[in-house]
Amino acid sequence: MELRIFTEPQQGATYEQLLRVAQAAEQLGYGAFFRSDHYLAMNSDGLPGPTDAWITLAGIARETSTIRLGTLVTSATFRHPGPLAIAVAQVDAMSGGRVDFGLGAGWYEEEHLAYGIPFPPLKERFDRLEDALAVITGMWKTPIGDTFSYEGAHHRIVDSPALPKPHQHAGPPILIGGNGRKRTPELAARYADEFNVPFGSLDATATQFERVRSACRAADRDPGELVYSNALVLCCGRNDAEIERRAAAIGREVDELRTNGLAGSPAELVDKIGRYAELGSTRIYLQTLDLGDLDQLELVASEVMPQLG
Repeated sequence: MELRIFTEPQQGATYEQLLRVAQAAEQLGYGAFFRSDHYLAMNSDGLPGPTDAWITLAGIARETSTIRLGTLVTSATFRHPGPLAIAVAQVDAMSGGRVDFGLGAGWYEEEHLAYGIPFPPLKERFDRLEDALAVITGMWKTPIGDTFSYEGAHHRIVDSPALPKPHQHAGPPILIGGNGRKRTPELAARYADEFNVPFGSLDATATQFERVRSACRAADRDPGELVYSNALVLCCGRNDAEIERRAAAIGREVDELRTNGLAGSPAELVDKIGRYAELGSTRIYLQTLDLGDLDQLELVASEVMPQLG
């Protein structure tokens, strides 16, 4: 089981804070540093304001050397797929091939309104996501010297040189996630290297993993080709007082976090992670909301990580 750090900078974080977390995660042996791609805080003032996901990851790429970097997940509504393919390929090159690329349909209407981004109906958002996946992967896989064209529901590409290429020959691994019953599993079966269930219970995870496996079989793809993962909020402490302090710092209740997140002592975390592993999950993204609490990351690295297979 691989543990990755997942941050939510729209809740209030500077680039310097994110860099400290990423460098600490690298030093402590976590597999990756991920961040959300949002522009508006949820239930907070969000001060000092949002940072752009791909600008941030570009900076971090140059100030780390081994840890993988990615988004959970970039919204297909935020950027045209052609320029997005360029940006992600460039960050992949800047990192020496350490990018994993999470892409989704977008869901947070208020942030679109707050920053003047069109927010189409759900079906159109998924159509645009499908276009974006086809365009981005198509550009990355087009041989140098050839051109790429595409006629989609919302995006048309004509004779693109499909440059630049990512550092990773096949392109950054594609991560798709969510709880959609039909199109999400179908798109994962067609395009994803990894499928993620965000903040799902064991039962919800089992159900969604099976939908994805079924979609793979329907598409004549081996379901075992995908990595299956979960994202869960982190709240770990050496004792009850420390657990309660960390829950209060992120505005949550301990009992609720024990039910819906990954909360408790190191032993409790090991036990719950093991139950997700039994469902086929091989990566856990630890949603780290208190970015100043690096001691929590050290605790998990020293007392949880060594007990995981």
